[in-house]
Amino acid sequence: MRVYRTLLAGLVCVLCLTMAQARAADLLDIKVEREGDRYMLESNIRFNVDQQSLYAVIINYDRFEEMSSIFIDTYNLEPGPDGKPRFYTLMEGCVVIFCKQFERYGHLETTPYDEVIAKIDPETSDFRYSWERWQFTPEEGGTVLMRYQFEMEPGFWVPPVIGPFMIRRTLREGGIEAVDRIERIAQEVAAAGE
Repeated sequence: MRVYRTLLAGLVCVLCLTMAQARAADLLDIKVEREGDRYMLESNIRFNVDQQSLYAVIINYDRFEEMSSIFIDTYNLEPGPDGKPRFYTLMEGCVVIFCKQFERYGHLETTPYDEVIAKIDPETSDFRYSWERWQFTPEEGGTVLMRYQFEMEPGFWVPPVIGPFMIRRTLREGGIEAVDRIERIAQEVAAAGE
């Protein structure tokens, strides 16, 4: 009898691990490049969540702090005079012992459930340029493929040699860190019916 219980417990553990792995977000690829002062990140991620919930997470800057440790303060602002949703982010980045906080104010251009584009206002932000794009493609089996593109040009001094290396590394690691967190938040949104 003890052998059967041990075998059954082992099968339950294997089943639980298999189900947990099937639910995990899948980072298919991530690429970070630099051209002059501009940095570009592109990634493709498969999420095990419905398209509407994933879209709801991406347009909700009130929850961006939960996505990555780079965000210190984030929130949605009142829509602009043109009716476009607006956002604010305060981020912190460190190069060796030099740490700096960066603000971004911007607006969103949305195509509900299919695409979100975030553009900053360089006049009120610490970047000369910052543009993000999320595209959502539903797949069979209830998964969603999200293509994410990010381009930015700092409006602040970047230490030569080590600075560009650290920015590329931070972008890459931050993107990897965010994947499972985004899926968890989207699953919470789906469960709550938001």
